[in-house]
Amino acid sequence: MAEPSKRDVHGHLEESADRPLRIGMLAPPWFAIPPAGYGGIEAMVAGLVDGLVARGHQVTLIGAGEHKTAAQRFCAVFSEPPSSRLGEPMPEVLHAAAAAALFERDDLDVIHDHTLAGPLLARGRAVPTVVTAHGPVVGEPGDYLVALGPTVDVVAISWAQRRLRPEVNWLTTVHNGIDVASFPMGKGDGGYLLFLGRFTPDKGAHLAIDVARATGRRLVLAGKVNEAAEKAYFLDAVAPRLRRGIEYVGEADAATKRELLGAAEALLFPVCWEEPFGLVMVESMACGTPVVALRRGSVPEIVVHGETGFVVDSLDQLVHAVAAVGSLDRRRCRSRAELFDNARMVAGYEACYRALVDGRELSRGARPDDPMLVPAHAARAAARRMPSLHHLGRTESGVRPAPGRKPGRPSQLPRTSL
Repeated sequence: MAEPSKRDVHGHLEESADRPLRIGMLAPPWFAIPPAGYGGIEAMVAGLVDGLVARGHQVTLIGAGEHKTAAQRFCAVFSEPPSSRLGEPMPEVLHAAAAAALFERDDLDVIHDHTLAGPLLARGRAVPTVVTAHGPVVGEPGDYLVALGPTVDVVAISWAQRRLRPEVNWLTTVHNGIDVASFPMGKGDGGYLLFLGRFTPDKGAHLAIDVARATGRRLVLAGKVNEAAEKAYFLDAVAPRLRRGIEYVGEADAATKRELLGAAEALLFPVCWEEPFGLVMVESMACGTPVVALRRGSVPEIVVHGETGFVVDSLDQLVHAVAAVGSLDRRRCRSRAELFDNARMVAGYEACYRALVDGRELSRGARPDDPMLVPAHAARAAARRMPSLHHLGRTESGVRPAPGRKPGRPSQLPRTSL
C-alpha cells in the first residue's frame, strides 16, 4: 500500500519526485476493463492503471462490470457494462455524475478522465483534471475541447491529432501503448491478408476488399458490427462483396486477435479519416506482421515506410505495396512495436501528473518521460523577461502570438511531447 500524499502546514502537497500519487481514473462505461473483445480505450486504461500501480501509485478506477485491474479501489457505476446502449447519452451522463460524487470523497492528487461527459465537471474542481483526446479533434468534438479551456489539461495521442486543433489546451503528447510481451511473434504463414477493426466507412473495410481482389489474395475480415451505423455499412458495402477468398469471421476476442495477427502476411489499414492513433497497427507489428496503410492521421508516426510496412497515398499504391510485403523483416516490425510498449506510455502519463501536481510546466524540449521540468515560478519569471518584444507584435521565437492571447503567460507556454 502506497503512502498517502503528504501536505505541509498550509495543506499544500509536498513536492517529491518519487512520492506516490493518488490518482482518480475515469473510464468510459461501455465495456469492461480490460475488454473481452472490442474496446480500445478500455484496453489502454487497463494497461495504464496496472502500470501506475506497479510504479507504486494509488489508483481509484471508476468503470463498469467486474474489477479486473490492479487498481487498489474500483467502483462500478454499472454492474454490467451497457454495451448495447452505446451511443445513447444517458449512460454516459449518469456515469460521469456518479464518478464526480465518488471522486469528491477521496483525497486525490489528480483525476484522469477518458469519457465524453466527465470533463464538464472539472470546472471549479481543485484537483487538476487530465483528459486524453481519444477521438477526433475537428468539428464539434474539437469545439468541445476548446470550450473546456484551461479547466482541463488535454493529452494528445499523436502529433497528427494535435496539429489539427492547436488552440486546445494541450499539455503534451503521449502515444498509446500495449503490453508487447502479450503478443506472440507470428510467422505470417496463414496465407491471408487481414483487416481488423470496426466496420465503418472511416476504417475502409471496403477498400481492403478491393485490394485483396485486385491482388488475388485471400482476405480475412474481423471486427465489431453491433451499432446501427456499423450494421448498415456492413450490409451495404461489405456483405455483397463476401465470396470465396473474402471471409468475415466476426468480432475477435483477445486470443483470436493475436492468432489472426500472427498468421497474417500483412495487416491492411486503408483508413479514410485522420485516425488519431490506430492501436491495431502497433498490435500487428508486435506480432511481426507488417502494416500496409493509407497516409492518414497518425499512420506515418507509427509505421516506418519500407521497414515495418508501407505508407501510401492511393488504392493502386496499396495494391503494389501488398506485393512487396514479403521483402520486409518481421523482426524489425516487432522492434518498432516495442517503442509503443505500455511502460513508455505509463512513464509519459506519470510525468504529466507530476507536472500538474507539483505546479510545473513541461519544459521546452523535454519528453513526457523526461524528469526535466520547469517550476511555475521560473516560468513566470521567464515570461516577465520577455516584454521588450511584445510591442513589436512578436515573441523571442519570432512567432506572432495568436489573436486575443497575451504572449508569455505561463499557462500558454509551449508544452512538449514525445
